[in-house]
Amino acid sequence: MATLEKLAQARRERYNRYFSEEFKRQKVRDLERNLVSIPELCKEYQVSRTSVYNWIYKYSRMIRKGERQIVEKKSDTRTIQDLRERIKELERVVGQKQLIIEFKDKVIELAEETYGVDIKKKLSSRLSSGTGQTDHDTPGK
Repeated sequence: MATLEKLAQARRERYNRYFSEEFKRQKVRDLERNLVSIPELCKEYQVSRTSVYNWIYKYSRMIRKGERQIVEKKSDTRTIQDLRERIKELERVVGQKQLIIEFKDKVIELAEETYGVDIKKKLSSRLSSGTGQTDHDTPGK
């Protein structure tokens, strides 16, 4: 029974919350700029969709002008932010790969100096054409 009492108390607390007019105006502005979506706003502040739409009808500049706002699944600013983060990650990976390549080149260079053998030249002569067949695979040879 303790859980039912907690649930009833939580409901009473939820219904007795009030938001200032400035808060509502700010959230409607954020919605108009696509900085936040209606489901995100509802989840973050535990507000019903009906309440959010009432705020929009009351405080939206676009509704007063008779304009329509097209709501996309994901806002452009978030998409751009996600893409920028992806670019940073890819640049980091490319930088790591470049360091590995430079390290290997330096090791080959030091080995060539130490042993007096042209490793790069010998390595490039052994590279295959990429067809997957060698003289050993061909019948009759």
